[in-house]
Amino acid sequence: MLLAIPKSEIIERQSKFHSSMADRKIDCAILFSVTDIFYLTGFHFHPTERPIGFFIDPNQKTHLFVPALEHEHAEEFANVDFVHSYPEYPGLRHPMEYFKDALVKADFTGKVVGYDAIGYGSSMGYRGPIVSDFLDAEFVSIKGLIEEMRFVKSSTEVELIKESCRWGNLAHRLLQKYSKPGLSEIEITSKASTEATMAMIETLGKDYKPHGNTAFALFRGQVGEMSAFPHAVTQNIVLKKGDTLVTGAAADVWGYHSELERTMFVQEVSKEQEKYFQYMYEAQETAFKAIKPGVPCSSVEQEVQKYFKEAGVQHLVQHHTGHAIGLLGHEAPFFDLGDQTIMQPGMVFTVEPGIYVRGLGGFRHSDTVLVTENGMEMLTYYPRDLASMVCY
Repeated sequence: MLLAIPKSEIIERQSKFHSSMADRKIDCAILFSVTDIFYLTGFHFHPTERPIGFFIDPNQKTHLFVPALEHEHAEEFANVDFVHSYPEYPGLRHPMEYFKDALVKADFTGKVVGYDAIGYGSSMGYRGPIVSDFLDAEFVSIKGLIEEMRFVKSSTEVELIKESCRWGNLAHRLLQKYSKPGLSEIEITSKASTEATMAMIETLGKDYKPHGNTAFALFRGQVGEMSAFPHAVTQNIVLKKGDTLVTGAAADVWGYHSELERTMFVQEVSKEQEKYFQYMYEAQETAFKAIKPGVPCSSVEQEVQKYFKEAGVQHLVQHHTGHAIGLLGHEAPFFDLGDQTIMQPGMVFTVEPGIYVRGLGGFRHSDTVLVTENGMEMLTYYPRDLASMVCY
């Protein structure tokens, strides 16, 4: 079982990135995006106030710039030609001074330099100059270039996402099992997530690296009337009979995400709950039928919005139908009226049209799907029908 992206695929990504640079007549490039650095190097790190950057020089050599505390870590795990480091931030000499030295030595002066951000950014107290303040070069933004490379997943990436789906499925089964009146959402989610994680690590063994979250299932505060807020936060609510529940479950495998969400009910379902559940269910079915290669992402949203309008519930819709998923929980492109990106085989999306009724609850399933040559393949496989969504 493959539980990581092999070095050969990472090197292939670097080569593809360099070819894209050459097409744009860019000599060299600087990246600060954590996700894109991981995508191109396999090096997973926690960004803090200490700058970390990746750069490709005019001779196609790859470099990683890290604080000293990450130097050995980077040499062990990063697929790059050179690792550079600096003592500390802010330090007696600012890290960007060391970064300047590395760029000048790598022959960046006077070149056309692509960048995703013109300087390092952090909400953890970092302050420092932008690269154009200290490097004499021509700068060209390539923001979004690697994100677009990530649109279409390789077969290896798809397998990692499928593995994520398997363990999200287990976590959700446990969540449903433990969803009883009188128990708090934190108690239920903690128990389900811990049990699923223990099963996951015992099954996959020492080769499993989450690079994110292990198996989990949660309510995120969407319990009872609070489920009518699409992105509520955990409230420590105690479940009661008849509550509408909107759930989520997943597990990260080498940084790759999946998404499984369900609308469930505690022990009983009212006629009104059933009515809105059915609207949501049919909207998701409508989306599934609209997903196919060669058409824009917006076409999926158009079909879903058409269904909602005909059903007379368009006023209860608060968000678009879905988004791509991979190394990030939310990635571009989106099933949105404003996204004209053409769907291609290998793209992975969530499909999650929802409706929200104040005083009653929210109604949203989310499934992770793969665009295929002829349509789509469902990667998540938890039951979706109403009868299966009642927690006894």
